[in-house]
Amino acid sequence: MTGLLAADEPDPVAVDRPDATSPFLLIGDHAGNLVPRALGDLGLQRPDLERHIGIDIGIRGLGAALSEALDATFIHQRYSRLVIDCNRPPDQPDAFAEVSDGTRVPGNAHLSDADRQARIGAIFAPYHARIGATLDARIARGAPPPILIALHSFTRHHGDYPGPRPWHIGVLWNRDGRLARRLIDTLSAEGDLVVGINEPYGVSDELDYAVPVHAEARGLLHVEVEVRQDLIADEAGQRAWAARLARLLPVAADGFLKENAQ
Repeated sequence: MTGLLAADEPDPVAVDRPDATSPFLLIGDHAGNLVPRALGDLGLQRPDLERHIGIDIGIRGLGAALSEALDATFIHQRYSRLVIDCNRPPDQPDAFAEVSDGTRVPGNAHLSDADRQARIGAIFAPYHARIGATLDARIARGAPPPILIALHSFTRHHGDYPGPRPWHIGVLWNRDGRLARRLIDTLSAEGDLVVGINEPYGVSDELDYAVPVHAEARGLLHVEVEVRQDLIADEAGQRAWAARLARLLPVAADGFLKENAQ
């Protein structure tokens, strides 16, 4: 590698099951919390990088287990969202957050255009290029069209929300809610879940990148899923939620898959 990342540092893009046959393509924009050696620890203590501000807790394990259960490719990003948020348009200020949930990030203060471009070129661009190339290759091969599942997690407590957030899982979309609405119905029918409908966040062109660029621009079926972090903080929780989603995602997508198979 060149630029920000040294030759012996991990590639920003990791891919589980690259040759999987499932129409589902899983992505994890915030699955890792590495920091390039050249940036130190961004002026933070290491425990800060292990909090929700530095990583979507549980998503690496959930994505791996779901990838196995569905035989689906899982493309995920190894570096911390505090280095660059790979689900933000890079021209947005919080793509390089100077303050995250009340914690100052000294290594993100007073960044030059060259600093930003180095992070974009080393981490953001190759990650999204891999997602785009994978989707385009699948589309070129013909039916069934890929279905993009963006995996995230959210913290139970946040300064912007009074009290503990009640949802077990959030189902998010922007313009196209076809799969999201089916998944909400499917999850709600379980009877033991509180489902956030476009909560705790919504999806928008201004604040999100993956869904608008990779799914909506290609007209692909998609949904963004946010699982509460305390439910997937350990391997048992990750495997339990992977098993549930592996059972329910095909149910929610079943009608669309049958249409495309005809």
